[in-house]
Amino acid sequence: MQRGRAEEELEEEEDGGPERALEKSPFQLTAGDVYDISSVVGRDLLQLSAGPQVPAALARLQFRIVRVLEMLEALVSESSLAEEQLRMERDSLRRELEALREEGSRGSAPQLSLGPDKMVIDLTDPNRPRFTLQELRDVLQERNQLKAQLLVVQEELQCYKSGITSQRRDQTEELEKEASGNSPGTSKDSEEKTIIKRL
Repeated sequence: MQRGRAEEELEEEEDGGPERALEKSPFQLTAGDVYDISSVVGRDLLQLSAGPQVPAALARLQFRIVRVLEMLEALVSESSLAEEQLRMERDSLRRELEALREEGSRGSAPQLSLGPDKMVIDLTDPNRPRFTLQELRDVLQERNQLKAQLLVVQEELQCYKSGITSQRRDQTEELEKEASGNSPGTSKDSEEKTIIKRL
């Protein structure tokens, strides 16, 4: 029976078998390689209790355990290096971000925190709002005042067309003639009456 095991081991060593996993780089190990290493170490432990080949099995087991520990050390070292590189990269990015923030605050107006009634407007957008609400209110109020004035003027025009204004005009002209007859040298009075006529 021992002879059968020895032959199996020789065949496995020739095919590469589980011992081949111990020769690989720790960074190339797969889950299957870990199981192969476990199998080899377990088999060597069983041979320790077998009897006659104890010194040889002990030496092999010791070698394999040392190799597994070296692999673990390499993996831990690589992991520590990767972690340290990530920390350095993170710190570098933080410094860069802080520099950009400082440059932005120096180069332009300080950024305002936008409240719920504030919005950001793209100045290149042709459909962007161009007036504030207060400006729109002012424009609408002015429009309403102009409409009211237009209605007054339209009523006056209507009165003029209907002849009411022509009668008033005749009366105004008579008054002007009487006034000009009483004080022919007053140019201010005539100017004021001309302005009144126009209105």
